[in-house]
Amino acid sequence: MFCFDLIQPNHMELHVWHVSSQGEQKPFQRVIDVSCGDPHRAGMPPLSFARQVLAVCLYPELLKESSFPVDVRQRAEKLLGACNGGSVGSYSASSCGIPQIQKSVAEFITRRDGGARYLMLVLHLLSSGQGPTQTGLLTPLPCPHTLPMLLDEVGVKLVPYQLLEERGWAIDLEELHRALKAARRHCEPRAIYISNPGNPTGHVQDLKTIEEVIRFAASERLVLLVEEVYQDSVFGQDKKFLSYKKVLFEMGASFSESVEMVSFHSISAGTMGECGLRGGYMEVINMDLLVKNFLTSMQGPSSPPVLPQLALEIMVNPPSPGDASYEVFTQKVETLAQNAQRACEFLNAVPGMSCQPAMGGVFLYPRLHLPAEIIQEAQRSGLRADVLYCKKLLEEEGVCLGPGSENGHDDENYHIRLCISAPTAVLEDVLKRLRSFHLWIQDRHH
Repeated sequence: MFCFDLIQPNHMELHVWHVSSQGEQKPFQRVIDVSCGDPHRAGMPPLSFARQVLAVCLYPELLKESSFPVDVRQRAEKLLGACNGGSVGSYSASSCGIPQIQKSVAEFITRRDGGARYLMLVLHLLSSGQGPTQTGLLTPLPCPHTLPMLLDEVGVKLVPYQLLEERGWAIDLEELHRALKAARRHCEPRAIYISNPGNPTGHVQDLKTIEEVIRFAASERLVLLVEEVYQDSVFGQDKKFLSYKKVLFEMGASFSESVEMVSFHSISAGTMGECGLRGGYMEVINMDLLVKNFLTSMQGPSSPPVLPQLALEIMVNPPSPGDASYEVFTQKVETLAQNAQRACEFLNAVPGMSCQPAMGGVFLYPRLHLPAEIIQEAQRSGLRADVLYCKKLLEEEGVCLGPGSENGHDDENYHIRLCISAPTAVLEDVLKRLRSFHLWIQDRHH
């Protein structure tokens, strides 16, 4: 099931525009925005294979152009053959997308396991009630920074469960039980949200953890909503991505035939990073046929855009070893791994900062140890201290990071969100500016 959506700018993104548009002299030449998972905004070039294939699909005369690698022209010819009339300008065959691309997604899931607006559709389906009968969603803290706003929009109550920072942001089963018991006093929890690899923590769950979460969801009759958009961006030593569906189906019929689950994947995240194309898919497991049909009908009768579907096919069918574009296509994960290690070591060497290493994804989520004066200044301004910190960093150094409060954190453990999917030179510039600013903050208030 294909879904395509819009996304609204957050507070820091609007502040970037304000700072960039002011005419006054600044101590920096340009603003670098690494607050969200948009690699192109940070200066990371797009994957040449994906863009070349899309270019040929948009202008088929390029099929005759020998300067394009042969695997690019072959893939473009195949995708054009799947489009009505051999053109990306034609309607899709159905509201669920081009059949051949649906087949490619299904084959990708089969290879992997032996599957935004799509999330909004599911949340709308779950949403009901008010007060003690309002739908609740068990949500990790920290969570994806767009999720709290989305839950507010659809009328679902955020039920927080804390990830364990001292254990690399791992899930704790006792904490899940505590959060669920506390939530049932004021709402009706109906689902649990999982982010694996973690957004923004970079934690990659192991087999034992996934099995525990599945058993927990089964015993408490909770729907599993599993975001797996960074599954192709795992780089931690001895770490491997395991899909929840694969683990579920290996746990025996008592689980594989009863636990309701929806998994999500997107071309906006991971190695593709095509945030502007807005495409993805969801896989619905063990839900009643009427519910599946209703989810499909919620997309409406319109034809989904063709270009994001073609990008989706490229994501689930990347170049294979031996293909002309393979080496270039796989370089991005290597860059992420190098950036993650370098940035984590750098941040842990800065006084007043600490950072858990990321095993996957595109973010680091360092903790800030802020002087009391900064916290007091933020209180006087009616701001969270992490928000004030990020605003000052943007104004003084031209670097935009995401405050941890956007990720649901509302305690006194302040964090910032840093996207590492950026060119190495850009990331080095960001780290140096961040260190300079943080030391200035520390010195100013001591």
